[in-house]
Amino acid sequence: MYKIAVLGDRDSIYGFAALGLDTYPVDDQETGAATLKRLADSEYAVIYVTESLQNLLMTEIDKYRTLRLPAIIPIPGVSGNTGRGVKALKKMVEQAVGSDIIFNNEN
Repeated sequence: MYKIAVLGDRDSIYGFAALGLDTYPVDDQETGAATLKRLADSEYAVIYVTESLQNLLMTEIDKYRTLRLPAIIPIPGVSGNTGRGVKALKKMVEQAVGSDIIFNNEN
């Protein structure tokens, strides 16, 4: 059975543990990259990554973009929404569908 993980700074992700998700607090690029690789190469189908950590791990995340699993999804952290998650979602939808069916070129 597949699992769901949440990766990011401790303050942003600790609440997800109450929902039964596996949380992995990381604060730096090196630890984040190693943890992401370990999770992606195991039984995790969905990995949520805080937007601030996503900024540090773009090279590593791009390696998994064309694979079926895991889905790596950006989420806002405690510092707020930077908009990168919405932009990433828009890009993924455009890539999958072939056009912008969500935002209709608004963003």
